[in-house]
Amino acid sequence: MMVSMGWNMGRAPAPALEGAEAAPRPGLTGEQRNNTSFPPSLPRPAGHDGASLPRPALPELDRGPGSLQQLALPVWEPGGTRFGSAHFRYGSRSDDLWQCPLPVHACCAAGMGSRVELGFAEEAAPWRLRSAQFPSKVGGRPAWLGESGLPGPAELRCGRCGRPCAFLLQLYAPLPGRPDAFHRGLFVFCCRGPACYRPGAQGPLRVFRNQLPRKNDTYSYDPPPETPPPEGHPPMSLQLQCGAHLCRVCGCLGPKTCSKCHRAHYCSKDHQTVDWKLGHKLSCVQSAQLDTAIPDHKFLFPEYEIVIESEEMETPGDSQTDADTQKDLEKHEELEAAGSASEGFESLDEEVLEAMAKYETREDKIFQKFKNRIAAEPEQILRYCRGGEGPVWISGENIPQMKDIPNCSCGAQRMFEFQVMPQLLNHLKADSLGESIDWGTLVVYTCAENCNQANGYMEEFIWKQDIPANST
Repeated sequence: MMVSMGWNMGRAPAPALEGAEAAPRPGLTGEQRNNTSFPPSLPRPAGHDGASLPRPALPELDRGPGSLQQLALPVWEPGGTRFGSAHFRYGSRSDDLWQCPLPVHACCAAGMGSRVELGFAEEAAPWRLRSAQFPSKVGGRPAWLGESGLPGPAELRCGRCGRPCAFLLQLYAPLPGRPDAFHRGLFVFCCRGPACYRPGAQGPLRVFRNQLPRKNDTYSYDPPPETPPPEGHPPMSLQLQCGAHLCRVCGCLGPKTCSKCHRAHYCSKDHQTVDWKLGHKLSCVQSAQLDTAIPDHKFLFPEYEIVIESEEMETPGDSQTDADTQKDLEKHEELEAAGSASEGFESLDEEVLEAMAKYETREDKIFQKFKNRIAAEPEQILRYCRGGEGPVWISGENIPQMKDIPNCSCGAQRMFEFQVMPQLLNHLKADSLGESIDWGTLVVYTCAENCNQANGYMEEFIWKQDIPANST
């Protein structure tokens, strides 16, 4: 189940990104937050002072009204809540609290409702984004969940250019009522080559699902600590507890080793060459410094935590606008089906003509509907609603049909789980000489039965839709 809450143990406000003016997230005021009713069985989280966490504002997008103003829901962390474990964050005091009912907005991600959860990128302390904290995050190296059955180099190569893909993001999304998915993570990878993202190309993206029961060989049965590790604790390890080694460049499985020191591990010859040129040539003979002397390979994306807020419910006016847009689309499609729109114009009344004149084409209307839907929260990088509301498409072109979404290897159909928004591109800093990786939206479909055939990482399906060429 997607997590919609988190204990705030005195966490400091996230700093604003350089070059972007920090603006507090519109929502509940400090007084409103402090007056929000927490479940009677739970104390107010320590350090909850009602302050809003600033989030960097995107200059090209205007901010809209707050999304939590009308929701009588517990506010677990100022400025947004963590995607971290619902089990752990909610029940970190005792197993009795673990059994408490979850807030309403925590349930939709498990297919128990239709509410959409929105994800936002915020800076966080590095220890918050390691595997032991069950994070949801963007960029950096993957914080692998299970340690067995990791996807290998062949599974993580771009389907177009053949080069290794980079880790894009991961979501921690356990499912209720499924003991085998007490822990559950989704991992998305993408090629860094701009040329692989030409319109219609589906090859440069990969997505994997992994899940574990509460009792497993990697993590404690009890919740993880809510305090930073002691000073001197290694900030990162390129070897898993099971003994498997990770690539020094990308953090994925590294079956290859340096033939000279036999201590540096890589996923591919490509990454070994990059690391050799950027420093391993000198550190190779100093084996004690291998884990600490890792250069910036310019391959990983910037790292952020993903925090979540429930999408604001539509107002009657918004619903009417969407309904009118849908009626206009249907009428336009009827005209196209009749053969000639110009002939149909003669029989249309004045009201319909005015409605059709609002947008020149069907594409304009769909793109306008997309913009209207995200206007209240223009910084959203992700929309999650497993088994509920489907994706918000940015274009009428290249929308997959059921036949385009392959069944899982277990034979079950796949269902929509979440989509990645184009706003994430602003955080990736991936532009190069005027070129960049690009998408309109990335839509992830996962096994409806949530199978666990191989007890490893199951590949799921991801669909890329491009931004329409004439969008404004």
